[in-house]
Amino acid sequence: MTYLTMIRHGQANSDAKDEQGYDMLTSLGHQQAKWFGEHLLQTGASFDKIYSGTLRRQIETAQGVNQFDLPHIKDSRLNEFDYFGLAHSLQDRHAIPLPATQEEFSAQIKTILHHWKLGKISSPIENFETFHVRIVEVVKELVQSDEKILVVSSTGVIASLFGELLEIELDHRVKLFLAVAHTSVHRFEVLSGLLSPTLFGATPHLDSPEREHARTFV
Repeated sequence: MTYLTMIRHGQANSDAKDEQGYDMLTSLGHQQAKWFGEHLLQTGASFDKIYSGTLRRQIETAQGVNQFDLPHIKDSRLNEFDYFGLAHSLQDRHAIPLPATQEEFSAQIKTILHHWKLGKISSPIENFETFHVRIVEVVKELVQSDEKILVVSSTGVIASLFGELLEIELDHRVKLFLAVAHTSVHRFEVLSGLLSPTLFGATPHLDSPEREHARTFV
Protein backbone atom coordinates (compact mmCIF):
# COMPACT_ATOMS: atom_id res chain seq x y z
CA MET A 1 0.00 0.00 0.00
CA THR A 2 1.30 3.45 -0.89
CA TYR A 3 -1.57 5.62 0.29
CA LEU A 4 -3.59 6.24 3.43
CA THR A 5 -7.14 7.56 3.74
CA MET A 6 -7.92 9.76 6.75
CA ILE A 7 -11.12 11.43 7.87
CA ARG A 8 -11.93 13.95 10.57
CA HIS A 9 -14.32 12.87 13.31
CA GLY A 10 -17.97 13.91 13.18
CA GLN A 11 -19.28 17.12 14.70
CA ALA A 12 -18.52 17.35 18.41
CA ASN A 13 -19.81 19.65 21.18
CA SER A 14 -18.40 22.96 19.99
CA ASP A 15 -19.94 24.93 22.89
CA ALA A 16 -17.69 23.18 25.39
CA LYS A 17 -15.02 24.99 27.38
CA ASP A 18 -12.91 21.94 28.20
CA GLU A 19 -11.83 18.67 26.61
CA GLN A 20 -14.26 16.47 28.52
CA GLY A 21 -17.22 18.57 27.49
CA TYR A 22 -16.10 18.72 23.85
CA ASP A 23 -15.23 15.06 23.43
CA MET A 24 -18.62 13.67 22.36
CA LEU A 25 -20.43 13.60 19.04
CA THR A 26 -23.61 15.52 18.47
CA SER A 27 -26.53 13.72 16.85
CA LEU A 28 -25.42 15.24 13.56
CA GLY A 29 -21.88 13.98 14.19
CA HIS A 30 -23.19 10.43 14.52
CA GLN A 31 -25.22 10.87 11.33
CA GLN A 32 -22.21 12.19 9.39
CA ALA A 33 -20.23 9.11 10.37
CA LYS A 34 -23.07 6.79 9.38
CA TRP A 35 -23.48 8.50 6.02
CA PHE A 36 -19.78 8.14 5.29
CA GLY A 37 -19.92 4.43 6.10
CA GLU A 38 -22.92 4.05 3.80
CA HIS A 39 -21.04 5.91 1.07
CA LEU A 40 -18.16 3.46 1.33
CA LEU A 41 -20.56 0.53 1.00
CA GLN A 42 -22.36 2.08 -1.96
CA THR A 43 -19.15 2.85 -3.84
CA GLY A 44 -17.57 -0.53 -3.17
CA ALA A 45 -14.64 0.91 -1.22
CA SER A 46 -12.81 -1.68 0.80
CA PHE A 47 -10.46 -1.48 3.76
CA ASP A 48 -8.73 -4.10 5.86
CA LYS A 49 -8.62 -2.16 9.12
CA ILE A 50 -9.87 1.06 10.65
CA TYR A 51 -7.63 3.06 12.97
CA SER A 52 -8.59 5.89 15.28
CA GLY A 53 -7.15 7.82 18.15
CA THR A 54 -8.27 7.02 21.67
CA LEU A 55 -10.53 10.07 22.07
CA ARG A 56 -14.25 9.41 22.44
CA ARG A 57 -15.27 11.47 19.39
CA GLN A 58 -12.76 9.62 17.21
CA ILE A 59 -13.84 6.18 18.48
CA GLU A 60 -17.55 6.96 18.06
CA THR A 61 -16.93 8.17 14.50
CA ALA A 62 -14.97 5.04 13.65
CA GLN A 63 -17.79 2.90 15.04
CA GLY A 64 -20.38 4.74 12.95
CA VAL A 65 -18.30 4.44 9.79
CA ASN A 66 -17.34 0.80 10.39
CA GLN A 67 -20.26 -0.92 8.70
CA PHE A 68 -17.89 -3.61 7.41
CA ASP A 69 -17.08 -5.06 10.86
CA LEU A 70 -13.41 -4.26 10.30
CA PRO A 71 -10.83 -4.69 13.06
CA HIS A 72 -10.67 -1.36 14.90
CA ILE A 73 -7.25 -0.39 16.28
CA LYS A 74 -6.90 2.56 18.64
CA ASP A 75 -3.60 4.45 18.56
CA SER A 76 -3.06 7.51 20.77
CA ARG A 77 -0.61 8.96 18.23
CA LEU A 78 -3.71 9.91 16.21
CA ASN A 79 -5.13 12.01 19.06
CA GLU A 80 -5.67 15.74 18.72
CA PHE A 81 -3.17 18.11 20.31
CA ASP A 82 -4.13 19.49 23.71
CA TYR A 83 -6.17 22.44 22.41
CA PHE A 84 -7.94 23.26 25.66
CA GLY A 85 -4.76 22.94 27.71
CA LEU A 86 -3.01 25.36 25.36
CA ALA A 87 -6.01 27.69 25.17
CA HIS A 88 -6.27 27.97 28.94
CA SER A 89 -2.52 28.48 29.21
CA LEU A 90 -2.77 31.26 26.63
CA GLN A 91 -5.56 32.83 28.66
CA ASP A 92 -3.71 32.57 31.97
CA ARG A 93 -0.30 33.72 30.70
CA HIS A 94 -1.27 36.22 28.00
CA ALA A 95 -4.86 37.26 28.85
CA ILE A 96 -6.25 35.98 25.54
CA PRO A 97 -9.72 34.57 26.27
CA LEU A 98 -11.34 31.51 24.75
CA PRO A 99 -12.91 32.44 21.39
CA ALA A 100 -16.61 33.19 21.09
CA THR A 101 -16.73 33.50 17.28
CA GLN A 102 -15.11 31.84 14.27
CA GLU A 103 -13.08 35.00 13.64
CA GLU A 104 -11.74 34.92 17.20
CA PHE A 105 -10.94 31.22 16.85
CA SER A 106 -8.97 31.91 13.67
CA ALA A 107 -6.85 34.53 15.42
CA GLN A 108 -6.46 32.37 18.52
CA ILE A 109 -5.22 29.29 16.60
CA LYS A 110 -2.56 31.37 14.87
CA THR A 111 -1.42 32.71 18.24
CA ILE A 112 -1.48 29.25 19.83
CA LEU A 113 0.72 27.78 17.09
CA HIS A 114 3.32 30.53 17.36
CA HIS A 115 3.40 30.64 21.18
CA TRP A 116 3.40 26.85 21.44
CA LYS A 117 6.32 26.51 19.02
CA LEU A 118 8.29 29.21 20.86
CA GLY A 119 7.53 27.72 24.29
CA LYS A 120 5.56 30.75 25.42
CA ILE A 121 2.58 28.60 26.38
CA SER A 122 2.60 25.01 27.50
CA SER A 123 0.54 21.85 27.31
CA PRO A 124 0.70 19.39 30.21
CA ILE A 125 0.67 16.63 27.57
CA GLU A 126 3.30 17.49 24.97
CA ASN A 127 5.28 20.24 23.30
CA PHE A 128 5.02 21.44 19.69
CA GLU A 129 7.84 19.28 18.35
CA THR A 130 6.66 16.08 20.07
CA PHE A 131 3.17 16.46 18.61
CA HIS A 132 4.42 16.93 15.06
CA VAL A 133 6.91 14.09 15.30
CA ARG A 134 4.32 11.55 16.47
CA ILE A 135 1.67 12.40 13.86
CA VAL A 136 4.13 12.21 10.97
CA GLU A 137 5.57 9.02 12.44
CA VAL A 138 2.24 7.18 12.63
CA VAL A 139 1.21 8.16 9.10
CA LYS A 140 4.56 7.08 7.66
CA GLU A 141 4.19 3.78 9.49
CA LEU A 142 0.62 3.10 8.36
CA VAL A 143 1.11 4.21 4.76
CA GLN A 144 3.81 1.55 4.36
CA SER A 145 1.47 -1.25 5.46
CA ASP A 146 0.41 -3.95 3.01
CA GLU A 147 -3.15 -3.41 4.22
CA LYS A 148 -5.74 -0.83 3.18
CA ILE A 149 -6.26 1.37 6.22
CA LEU A 150 -8.88 4.00 7.02
CA VAL A 151 -7.90 6.44 9.78
CA VAL A 152 -10.17 8.61 11.94
CA SER A 153 -8.43 11.58 13.53
CA SER A 154 -8.95 15.31 14.18
CA THR A 155 -8.56 18.76 12.64
CA GLY A 156 -5.27 19.64 14.27
CA VAL A 157 -3.70 16.37 13.19
CA ILE A 158 -4.88 16.68 9.58
CA ALA A 159 -4.07 20.37 9.20
CA SER A 160 -0.67 19.97 10.84
CA LEU A 161 0.21 17.00 8.63
CA PHE A 162 -0.54 19.02 5.51
CA GLY A 163 1.35 21.97 6.95
CA GLU A 164 4.42 19.92 7.80
CA LEU A 165 4.56 17.88 4.60
CA LEU A 166 4.01 20.94 2.38
CA GLU A 167 6.25 23.15 4.57
CA ILE A 168 3.53 25.77 4.98
CA GLU A 169 4.40 28.69 7.24
CA LEU A 170 2.59 28.84 10.57
CA ASP A 171 0.83 32.09 9.65
CA HIS A 172 -0.94 30.31 6.82
CA ARG A 173 -1.73 27.00 8.51
CA VAL A 174 -4.80 28.50 10.14
CA LYS A 175 -6.45 28.31 6.70
CA LEU A 176 -6.05 24.54 6.83
CA PHE A 177 -7.48 24.34 10.36
CA LEU A 178 -10.61 26.22 9.28
CA ALA A 179 -11.12 24.18 6.09
CA VAL A 180 -11.33 20.64 7.55
CA ALA A 181 -15.03 19.70 7.58
CA HIS A 182 -16.41 17.01 9.86
CA THR A 183 -15.90 13.54 8.33
CA SER A 184 -14.08 15.11 5.37
CA VAL A 185 -11.73 12.80 3.49
CA HIS A 186 -7.98 13.29 3.07
CA ARG A 187 -5.29 11.16 1.49
CA PHE A 188 -1.55 10.75 1.91
CA GLU A 189 0.53 8.87 -0.65
CA VAL A 190 4.14 7.92 -1.22
CA LEU A 191 5.19 9.55 -4.50
CA SER A 192 8.77 9.18 -5.75
CA GLY A 193 9.71 7.99 -2.28
CA LEU A 194 8.23 11.02 -0.51
CA LEU A 195 5.14 11.11 1.73
CA SER A 196 2.81 13.61 0.09
CA PRO A 197 -0.77 14.82 0.69
CA THR A 198 -2.85 14.22 -2.45
CA LEU A 199 -6.46 14.82 -1.36
CA PHE A 200 -7.82 17.46 1.00
CA GLY A 201 -11.30 18.05 2.35
CA ALA A 202 -13.51 15.89 0.12
CA THR A 203 -17.09 15.33 1.34
CA PRO A 204 -18.72 13.04 -1.26
CA HIS A 205 -21.23 11.73 1.28
CA LEU A 206 -22.45 15.26 2.10
CA ASP A 207 -22.44 16.95 -1.30
CA SER A 208 -26.07 16.36 -2.28
CA PRO A 209 -28.45 19.34 -1.84
CA GLU A 210 -30.47 17.63 0.92
CA ARG A 211 -27.30 17.21 3.01
CA GLU A 212 -25.86 20.68 2.49
CA HIS A 213 -26.73 21.55 6.09
CA ALA A 214 -24.61 18.63 7.31
CA ARG A 215 -21.34 19.93 5.88
CA THR A 216 -20.09 21.50 9.09
CA PHE A 217 -16.75 22.82 10.30
CA VAL A 218 -17.50 23.81 13.91
